[in-house]
Order: sequence, then structure tokens, then C-alpha cells
Amino acid sequence: MEKDQAVFLSKCIEKSPSSVFQVKKLLTKNNLLPNFHQWTNGKKVISGFEVTRLDTHTGYFFIFIDWHRNENYYLVIYTYNKSTTVAELRQTELIKGDPHLIWKYNPLKRDGLNQERKAYFKQTFGSTIVQIPLPKSSSDIDTFFNQLFTLCQRRLKADKIVEIFNFHKEI
Repeated sequence: MEKDQAVFLSKCIEKSPSSVFQVKKLLTKNNLLPNFHQWTNGKKVISGFEVTRLDTHTGYFFIFIDWHRNENYYLVIYTYNKSTTVAELRQTELIKGDPHLIWKYNPLKRDGLNQERKAYFKQTFGSTIVQIPLPKSSSDIDTFFNQLFTLCQRRLKADKIVEIFNFHKEI
């Protein structure tokens, strides 16, 4: 996404009057997020937030970052324990005149079962492509967060589906 979109989103989150989510801004230093994760070290960030859904105590870290050091900003969502990313959103598209973040479920596990994960995601959620409208103001943040949390939950569920159904890859 363009830097100005990432800055706007960051400001909306910062000013959000949410009663559903608790938002804590992460400390940055010289546009960096020191000691957060090895994948973020040395990369320019606009901001970072710890976002927790109060009714479920589910939380993620949302980082607006120049992920590939090419002035193309991402909203990278980390698990609460910072072990991995759940989603890396960068693509934006106008849909019916409104900007949306576009994300595609594309598992890259090394167990040979990614097609099963993708099929489950598509069958269960209708598509492997997720379109999330960007908020127009800080008052739209709860809806934005709800959609991002849903994306994360669906992604994590689809990633683990092979454990639930115990798929075995024929050799």
C-alpha cells in the first residue's frame, strides 16, 4: 500500500474510540521497531499496535512496515506470541469506488498438504481472496478490526485443518 494510506490507517487506529478492542501503541525509535522480531529489525515502520479483542482476550500485533525495503508498505499481523505472521496485507484495490485491502490465502507449508488447506479455506469461506474495506475514519476501526480478526482466525483454522482431519500424503 502507499505510505500515505498506511499513515492514515495508523492515525485512525491511534484515535479509535473502540470499546470492543484494546489498542496499545508500540514504541518506535527513529522509524524502527527495536527488539520486536528479527523479521522487522532494521526496516522502516510507520507504527505498531498491540490489539486485543476484549470479549475473547484474543490479540495480535499490527505493524505498518516497509516489509521489503522498497517504499511499499504492508500491514503485517503477528501472532500474540510473535512466533510468526498471520497475514501480510499490502495490495489495495478500489471496489465500487472504495479502497479495500486484498489478501489471498496461499499456504506455503512444507508438508505437501497446501492444496488441502486451500480447498478447505475456499469451501468453508467462499473464496481464497479476502477483501477488507479500508476505514474512512477512526469511527470505522471496530469494523476494520473485526474483519482482520476474522481473516486471522480463518487463516489459522485452515492452516491446522490437516491436523484435524489427519490427511496423509501418499508417497
